[in-house]
Amino acid sequence: MVANDVFCQNLADLTGRPIERPQIIETTALGAAYLAGLGVGLYASTAELAERWRIDRRFDPQISSDERDHRYAGWKEAVARVLTKG
Repeated sequence: MVANDVFCQNLADLTGRPIERPQIIETTALGAAYLAGLGVGLYASTAELAERWRIDRRFDPQISSDERDHRYAGWKEAVARVLTKG
C-alpha cells in the first residue's frame, strides 16, 4: 500500500497526520532481518538500526478538518449499511 501515492495522501488527509514513506518499503522483511542481526550481534542496538532509516517521501494533510469529518461520517455510514445487510 505504501508504494501507492494516492493511498498515502488519502491516509495523511484522513488521519490529519503527516505520513512518511521509507526508502525501503518491505519493512516486515527488513524488521525480521534487523532482529536476526541484533540476535547474532551484527548490530549493537536498536538505535544503530534507527540511524539506517531514510525517508523516500512525506505526505502532508491537504484537506480541512471539516472535510475530514465529512469523509469520516460518510465512511461510518457506509460501514453501518454493510453491517445491517449481514
